[in-house]
This record gives sequence, C-alpha cells and structure tokens, in this order.
Amino acid sequence: MWSDAWTRHIPTLTGRTDLTVTVAPGAGGGAPACCYPDAGRIEVDATYIGAPDIANPRRAGHKRLVPTAYGLLVHEAAHATHSRWRTPPGTPAVVAAVAELLEESRIEHQQRSRRRGDRRWLRHTVTTLISPDDAALDDPWHAAYLAGLLLARVDARILTAKDTRGIRAAVTSLLGRKRLLQLRDVWRQAHATDDSDADTMIDLAWRWCRILGINPHRQPHPPAPDAGVFAGLLAQALTDYLAHTAGLTPVQYRDQQISGRFSAPATWSRRDPTDGERAAARTLAARLRRARTHHTDPDTRPSPVPPGRLRTRHAITAQAQVAAGTMPTATPWQRRTQLPPPKPTLHLGVIVDASYSMHPYAAPLSSAGWILAHAAHYNQAVTATIAFGNDVTLLVPPRQRPTQVLELAATGGSSAFTDAVKLADQLLHLRHPGRLRMLAVVSDGDLPDIDPAQRLVTTLHQAGCPVLWLRPADLSGHTFTHTTTIEVADPVQAIGHIADAAITALEHA
Repeated sequence: MWSDAWTRHIPTLTGRTDLTVTVAPGAGGGAPACCYPDAGRIEVDATYIGAPDIANPRRAGHKRLVPTAYGLLVHEAAHATHSRWRTPPGTPAVVAAVAELLEESRIEHQQRSRRRGDRRWLRHTVTTLISPDDAALDDPWHAAYLAGLLLARVDARILTAKDTRGIRAAVTSLLGRKRLLQLRDVWRQAHATDDSDADTMIDLAWRWCRILGINPHRQPHPPAPDAGVFAGLLAQALTDYLAHTAGLTPVQYRDQQISGRFSAPATWSRRDPTDGERAAARTLAARLRRARTHHTDPDTRPSPVPPGRLRTRHAITAQAQVAAGTMPTATPWQRRTQLPPPKPTLHLGVIVDASYSMHPYAAPLSSAGWILAHAAHYNQAVTATIAFGNDVTLLVPPRQRPTQVLELAATGGSSAFTDAVKLADQLLHLRHPGRLRMLAVVSDGDLPDIDPAQRLVTTLHQAGCPVLWLRPADLSGHTFTHTTTIEVADPVQAIGHIADAAITALEHA
C-alpha cells in the first residue's frame, strides 16, 4: 500500500514520472532510505513508518503522522531530482566523500528553493540521517564533517542558527573561526552549483581537503577514526543536539541509544537468582557498608539536647519557636563525636570477555553482575557490567537492580574490547576527576586490537582510574601495562578479586 501510494505521489515531489518507490522493512540499502537515480528507484525503510496502519498514505494528511518517513521520501526525491552529476573515475576516495557530503545540503537547498513547504519535512529527517559515530573523536576532519552535515544546512535554510548553536561552538573550538569561514564559503558555493556540474563539485571537494591540510594524493582515503581515542567535545555537542531535537534530555537520549545498540541477543537467557547469589549480594553490601565507615574522625555535630557546648543564637531561636507554639527545630547544643569521614561514590565498571576461550567464566561473571548491582544499590556505589565479543552487550546498566540474572553466552571473537571500554567510560565517567573510579577487566588479553586497547587503558590510568585486569592462569594472552594484573585459577576467584578491589578502594578513599 505504501509503495503504491508513494509511487503515485513521487511525481509531485520530483516532477519525474519514471520513479518507483519501495517501502519495506530493511529497504534503503542499509541506510534509512536511498535513491538510485539511474535506475529510477527510491527505497525507504518501513521501520520509520512504524505500524502499517498508522496512517493512510492515500490521504494528504498522512505525512503529519509519519513525518520522519515522509521526510526521508522528500530527501531522496531531492536526490532523484538534483543529483545529476557523477563522480569522475579516478577521483580519490577522500575527495569523493567530501563531494558527497556537500551534496547532502546542496540537494536539500535546491528542493527547498523549488518547493518551500518541503523544509518542514526535511527538518524531521536530519537527525535520522546523522549517526553519533559521525563525531567519533575530536579532530579537524570530524569537526569539518559535522559542520558539513549541520551548519551547511543552516545556509541551506533547513535548520536555524539556534538549532546548531552548540555544534557551531564545538566545531569552532577545534577548527578556529578562520577555517570554519573558509569551509562555509565552500558549501555556499556548492549550494549555487548546477545539478549537473560535476567539475565544480569535485573542485570544491579538493578545496575542502586543502583547507583541512589533507593531500589526497598522499592520503587518498578518508581519515578513519582512531579506536584508541575516546570521544570528546564533538560527540557531546552532537548528543546534545540530537537529544534536544528528540525532546529529551542528553541523559535520556543517551540511555535510549544505549539500550537500543547494546541490548542482549535474543538467544541469551534470563533466570531467577539463586539463594547463594542473594546471600553473596547481602554479604558484599555489608562489606561495602563497613568500608565506608571503617575509619572515624573527630568531628562535631549539632544536637537538640545536652551534653555539649551551648550555641546561644540557636538557643534563642529554639525559645522563640516554643513561645510561638511551633515545634522547635533549632539545635542549641554542639557535641563532639566520632564520625566516619565522607566517602565519594564508587563508580565501578566490569568488562567481561565473552569470546569462546572464556567460556568457563561466563556463568560466574553473569552472577557477578547481578550481585554487584544489588550490593551497590544501598551503598552509594554505581556499577555497570559489560560483555564484549564480536559485539558489546550491556549486561547490567548503572543504577539498576535487575530482578533476574542475564546469562551471557561466550562465543565468537573479542574484537569489540575498545567499544566496551568506551561504553564503560560513557556510563560511569571514568576519565572525570573528583570521583572514585575503577575498571575491572576479566579477559585473557588475546585481542586483535592490542595497540588501541593499550592506549585506552593508558588514558584511564593517566586520568586516575585504576584498571584491574584478571587473567585466567590456564590461558595464554597479552599483559597490558598500566594495569594491576592478577592471574586467577578459578572463575569464582574473579568475583572475589573484584569485590576486594572495590572494598580496598573505598577504605583508602
């Protein structure tokens, strides 16, 4: 129904009668939508429509009920109408990538100039066409890329300067005002370029590279994100922008994205905790509580009754409250006492290797995630347990007490370690000073990305976050520097080492 209705509607958006529209789950070539101008075909992923009966596409008002999906249709219609140039053979990949970036805002500018009302729907689509990975790290390439995605759409009159205020500030801090103005001149010239002028678009892409100090002859491919570097200012600005657009706070938006990207596979099972696990959680909670009050310091505290030193002003206040017939709240006496010193909140991240070689550790560490979460709940501690294999799975999110134990399955490889560390940092702010932080890793260290992994560990170490690495004694693997590495012979010992490290950190905080 949607495919037929939008195929009949597409001539209104494009002026072309040779186009067909396909709306189906998974359509779009891996993207939310795509256009094949030469084949005369547009595809839209039906996921962005939702339930098939949410609207009747034969009625003009249906677009208000599916604004994002309709905006995708308008965006691809703009490509079908205005993307008439083709990248010349032999063009370096980095130049082609920049030209495609410039094309995104150019075709929307052209579509809006031809059909002013389409701006409304294109605005709904911008956030769908942007991924948080577009700001993977703080460097000139990604800053310029983000500017080309969002700031260029301000000059295309799709977005407003108010929409992108935070993005502009972050980009300017990395590029400087002069370079940003030079890039702006490039995309504004692109907006004025004819639909079939490939030479000008490629020339502008070469100019973009020169502004960023990129020589496409020596560096023919777009700069790849460095897996050994944490995301920074650009990622935060992009998150704030996407959250504001979605009507959410940055924390709500982040939680929504994390739950969608790092949820457990459907094949992983859940079960009720055992009596032993409940007892272990109570025992660990008691140990954490004792660690927070292990040492006492002399201090003074107010009291409504003697003994102690009389505080005259508070005594007068108490008499006035009694005379007024109200319950006295003043505390006229001050007594000496022994009080535990204030302790910071413990932020503990646990990263578990879910590759095939770590199979014996899967069940004990599934239990560990549940035990830590329940023990931390009443002890001013925040924990998160994350598993990594070929993908990253968030076993236990921070500040949650799961009712069931999620049993991870140790299969596959271990390629997602760096993503797991970045997720732990995002959830627990491990690089931020002023809080008690610790990361525990249970893995043999046999990783395909040793160098970037080491750089992430070193960054945490230099930021004051200790890293405890628990390695199975019967497995060979890599030993990382800037970690406290302990070999464990029994998987159950790993839980004890993590608990002991947490207790020690609290006692010495």
